[in-house]
Amino acid sequence: MTAPLRPPARARARALAPLARPGNQTAEPKIYSVSELTRDIKTLLEAKYPAVWVEGEISNYRVSPSGHAYFTLKDAFCQIPAALFRSQLLRVPVPLKDGMKVLVFGSLGVYEKRGEYQIIVSKIEEKGVGALQIAFERLKRKLFEEGLFAPEHKKPLPLLPRQIGVVTSPTGAAIRDILNVLDRRFSNLHIILNPVRVQGDEAAHEIVSALNDFNRLKNVDVIILTRGGGSLEDLWPFNEEIVARAIYASEIPIISAVGHEIDWTISDFVADVRAPTPSAAAEMVIGRKEEIADRIRYLRDELFHHASAVVGEYRRRLDLARRSYVFREPANLIKQYQQQVDDCLAKMLLHGRHRLQIWDQRVDGLRCRLDALSPTGVLARGYSITVNRADGSVILGVTQATVGGEIETLVRDGSFISRVTALHPGCEVGNQKSEMRK
Repeated sequence: MTAPLRPPARARARALAPLARPGNQTAEPKIYSVSELTRDIKTLLEAKYPAVWVEGEISNYRVSPSGHAYFTLKDAFCQIPAALFRSQLLRVPVPLKDGMKVLVFGSLGVYEKRGEYQIIVSKIEEKGVGALQIAFERLKRKLFEEGLFAPEHKKPLPLLPRQIGVVTSPTGAAIRDILNVLDRRFSNLHIILNPVRVQGDEAAHEIVSALNDFNRLKNVDVIILTRGGGSLEDLWPFNEEIVARAIYASEIPIISAVGHEIDWTISDFVADVRAPTPSAAAEMVIGRKEEIADRIRYLRDELFHHASAVVGEYRRRLDLARRSYVFREPANLIKQYQQQVDDCLAKMLLHGRHRLQIWDQRVDGLRCRLDALSPTGVLARGYSITVNRADGSVILGVTQATVGGEIETLVRDGSFISRVTALHPGCEVGNQKSEMRK
């Protein structure tokens, strides 16, 4: 068995030499505090890079209440925090925003409280628009031209939804904010969370799947699509085209509440309603319980006052009728109506008799006319009627009689029978009368 190799004694002595103290005593190592080490690093870094130009893309840009701006300067592989103090920010000629590609001049430093190195910006120039921002604007323009942002496609939110769907991360602050607001307003609402990742490569597909699940099951009245704030890269799943088309195809109204108030995503433009924050989305989806209760009480009071007014009016009419003559002396009123009925009957009888007299006179006149035109009336005036006894026909002319035939003559008080001995044709009666007038 081979023994392990050991360095020569002289070499070991040289290796231990730095730790040795005079008098063959062992030296103690240098122990730094966190502050000391941070300051040393800060000194070295600032001495090494007192002035530097850096090119990159702005991300997660924000301005503090003090007026200082903070953002991340990044490229495809790395990123570095940057600070732009208020005095320098006022000199920047163009507004800064996420996605802007810039040239930054400044010095490297260390923010000791967090132990982070950063670039302190003293000058900044716009270089161009970042790749993500270009992709965002291109997709926004495309979907706008297709009509996905058109107001006529926006669906109204339900007044009192019974079930609310939420698509977000189950561990994020957004769901906690929403639940807190809804619990204050309506603690008995049914909330259905469809958990998804809200950043990363798979987030967009999970969001689309969650929206499709709600539309397939039809188990919610409104959907809140939300997440907290972040950089443009963090919010990018909500700028994906597949997410925008899933929102547009949804039959259930969707509220988009992505990021902070200053953040805008494609989903905000396509959704039926855009909320600046998750809490604002919860406030939009349901009105305050107190406001609804106040509205109900107001309508109830209005209904009560209206009903009271109607009842009061009918009571007034009833009192007026009760005090009227009809209800005070009903027997007298009945007698008056009975007397009016008797008067009407007397008028009807009188009118009837008068009408009968008129009709009797008309009948008498017609009867006289009929009597005057009847055969008996003609006989009574001295005329006679002659009939042929053989067949009973009335003889109207000489040619209807025959010599030797028997005829019967009807007069006013009877008839007599004669035999025709001769026929004397002559003029008609009308002609005879004319001759006689001559």
